[in-house]
Formats: sequence, structure tokens, C-alpha cells
Amino acid sequence: MSNATHITGVRTVSIPVEDQEAALAFYTATLGFALLRDAPLANGGRWIELAPSEDDVILTLEPARPDVTRGAIGIRFTTDDIDEARSVLLRRGVDVDEMLAWPGIPRMFAFRDPDGNAFSITATA
Repeated sequence: MSNATHITGVRTVSIPVEDQEAALAFYTATLGFALLRDAPLANGGRWIELAPSEDDVILTLEPARPDVTRGAIGIRFTTDDIDEARSVLLRRGVDVDEMLAWPGIPRMFAFRDPDGNAFSITATA
């Protein structure tokens, strides 16, 4: 079967944020993501690209529009130490949920950024 759309991958996932500078501080200082690019745009905004590690999908921090609803974005980050990941986020004051542990399913927990965007972290082991 041919790839009729010619879509071959995912380059970025955009996260709507109210304040790009505050969001940048949260994602770099609190979550430890790497800043890949921070370039000014002609409209006065910025193109900000981040990644949890070198081999991951790139996240962009996009200025939120008034009609954008916050909530689960559907991004599941991964970790090889789920307990330590949760402990670190709690110590850093992140809004973190309880650990979910269902039989046969990797352990996971949800967290939110300061804009109310919700994510989860899933154990790889």
C-alpha cells in the first residue's frame, strides 16, 4: 500500500501557552528540557523549540489563542525511573496526580504545566 499522503513522521507537537517566557522557564528549569531554538518572528512572537532529550519529538511553545481549551494534550512522556520522576516533579512544585498502577499496564501519572495543559509520564520498564 502506498503512502498517498506522503506523511513520514512527526516533527513537532505544539503546546498552547499564555506567556512564552514563563512557559520556557517551566519546561527548561523545572522539567529539564533542552532548548533547541528560540527565534523571533516577524509578528513579534517567538518560535521556541524544546525536547526532553536529543532523540525525541520536538515541542513548540505557541502563543495560545482565546478559543484554545486547556486540558489533556495526549503527550505521554517516558521514564526509566517512574518513582524518581514523580518525586522530582513534586519537589519542584509541579501539579502532579497520584500514580496509576493497573495489572499488565506500565505505571504512569499525570501532571500539568502552569497553563493547565495536562500530560502524563509512563514507565518504560
